[in-house]
Amino acid sequence: MAGYGIAMWAGLEEEAFTVGELLALATGAASGQHHHLVAVQLPVSLVMMTPITQAVDGRGPLPAAADAGLRVMASAPLPGGELPGMVDQELADLIQPGLTPAQACVLAVASCPGVTNVLLAASGAPHWKEAAKAVAQPSLTTAKLREITRVLASP
Repeated sequence: MAGYGIAMWAGLEEEAFTVGELLALATGAASGQHHHLVAVQLPVSLVMMTPITQAVDGRGPLPAAADAGLRVMASAPLPGGELPGMVDQELADLIQPGLTPAQACVLAVASCPGVTNVLLAASGAPHWKEAAKAVAQPSLTTAKLREITRVLASP
C-alpha cells in the first residue's frame, strides 16, 4: 500500500481530532516508521463554510493538513445537490461572472487554501463537464473568498 487517507464528516471541524493528532496516531500505528498517511477528506462547501472561513485566515484543518504535506480532499461541495438551488445567479456572478450557480460553488471550494482535490458526484457526463469547466478557472483569491463568506454570513 503506497498510502491511505482519513475521511470524516465533522471530526476535524469540531476538533475531535487535529491534523497533528492524526499524524501522531499514524506514526504510532506504524511503530515510528513512515506512516503512509497521505490524505484527509472532509466536507467543504458554501453551506459548511467553517473550513473555508478558517482557511482564509490561515488556520484550521485545511492549511494544517497542507502544511503537513497531506492531500486535502474536499467532499460534498454541493451537499446533496441542494446548494445550486440556494445560490442565485447574482451570487454566482459575485463568485465568478459567467459561471452557473453549481460551477461557482465548485470553484469556491476548489479555490479554498489547502484544498488539493474536490470530490464530486455527478449524474452524468454533462455535469462532469460543467464541474471540469469550473475547476479549470483561475482560483479565487483569498480576498474574494473572504468577501463571499461575508456575504453569505450576513443576515
